[in-house]
Amino acid sequence: MASDARDGSIAVALENVGRTYQLAKPVHAVEDVSLTLGEGSFTAVMGPSGSGKSTLMNLIGCLDTPTEGRIEIGGRSVETLSDAQRARLRGTEIGFVFQTFNLMPRLTAAENVSLPMVFHDAVDQDRRERARTLLERVGLGDRLDHAPSELSGGQRQRVALARALVNDPTLVLADEPTGNLDTDTEAEIMDLLVELNDEGTTLLVVTHERTVAEYADHVVHLLDGRLEDVEHLGEARDVSVGEVIEGDGAGEIGELDGTGESS
Repeated sequence: MASDARDGSIAVALENVGRTYQLAKPVHAVEDVSLTLGEGSFTAVMGPSGSGKSTLMNLIGCLDTPTEGRIEIGGRSVETLSDAQRARLRGTEIGFVFQTFNLMPRLTAAENVSLPMVFHDAVDQDRRERARTLLERVGLGDRLDHAPSELSGGQRQRVALARALVNDPTLVLADEPTGNLDTDTEAEIMDLLVELNDEGTTLLVVTHERTVAEYADHVVHLLDGRLEDVEHLGEARDVSVGEVIEGDGAGEIGELDGTGESS
């Protein structure tokens, strides 16, 4: 991970976050989760099926809204943003990579990659050049005009990764990004994510594979919607369980400094 990304800044902060779905009876998908992710951190989220992994990612990515608690992205409280502001935040500062790729089948690889640039006043030529640069970076410079159906699963995931990077996001969220890939292609995708993190991008990867989680510096373990533990695989401790600070700072989210002590 890039050392200059560890300056104590917080990329994501959750305080007592919960998400309840009102079905036949209330379903508590996420309960009372407090967590901070430092800028430039690389975190994996693990847990059994139904533990709330994807729900947590959707909350952090502003694809869903909490029913309890508070979420801050880059210092901004998500719940205070309008729908349009949340959409812009998703489109300009957060990149998404999904297990099922979510590519538009009738668009070429380059068109899929440039699609999120709708939030920028870029002309078509600039968008295509940006898409070409990113597709070259992920090894698909010769596949710009190929449709998703003409690409392998690994190539489609590379297109999806390039699309996630097109707006130069500060935070990239990946939900089972290697779930449909063979072992060799999984390693290639994870190496690209590590390279991205080395450049300072904050990463959060949801996975059920321990081999994937071990690429990260931290592993957040969920069970039944609750945070069980944060496992530190790297030396830095820029991810921590949030704590409510007592006294004058009550209600703020605690963080760990570089020594692992509360600050």
